[in-house]
Amino acid sequence: MTTATDAPVVRVTRRRAQTRARLLDAAFAVFAAAGFGQASIEAVCDAAGYSRGAFYSNFTDLDELFFALYDDRAGLIAGQLAASLAIEGAPEPSVAELVARVTEVLLLDRDWLLVKTEFLLHAARRPTVAEALARHRTALREAVAARLRELAAHHPLPPVLGDADSAAAAVVAVYDGVTVQLLLDRDTDAARAWLRRLLTALLTQPAR
Repeated sequence: MTTATDAPVVRVTRRRAQTRARLLDAAFAVFAAAGFGQASIEAVCDAAGYSRGAFYSNFTDLDELFFALYDDRAGLIAGQLAASLAIEGAPEPSVAELVARVTEVLLLDRDWLLVKTEFLLHAARRPTVAEALARHRTALREAVAARLRELAAHHPLPPVLGDADSAAAAVVAVYDGVTVQLLLDRDTDAARAWLRRLLTALLTQPAR
């Protein structure tokens, strides 16, 4: 049962979550429009309609805010992979069919790719930030590897890829490469088509 003393805590927690969500949305808009390197805490606060105090009650700096955005997008991608690779009923879909499912829904948002690429350059010049980004990218690869292990139960991975962890690294590398081209040509349909073709070729290599 919720008591009178519990209620204020619930309201504060909900309000804090809403504040954090608005700051994240505002930061994404500011980063995409101005570039991560040109963004400021003041600009994010203005876009969200909050004071600096609200910012610092949720994040220590813009780097921490970016990592919150990164984890949000990584969670979205992991969820898309899980849903797309779910195998239910019979007959079991082929690898090509599963890849088509994934690439149909996988996040290919150019604004996010711009923000992520700019932050990568920012992190590359700052060893501590680079180490933190590597940890976050590892978490995403582990989520991909988990899905590939499920896939391998029905469709063994090509031997050349090694285990699921190595295969996940290859899949992420393909995704990174295709999204770089998307930044240049702005053609999302072409990016999805190339991603589908490359992942299908990668995951269906014949045994040698």
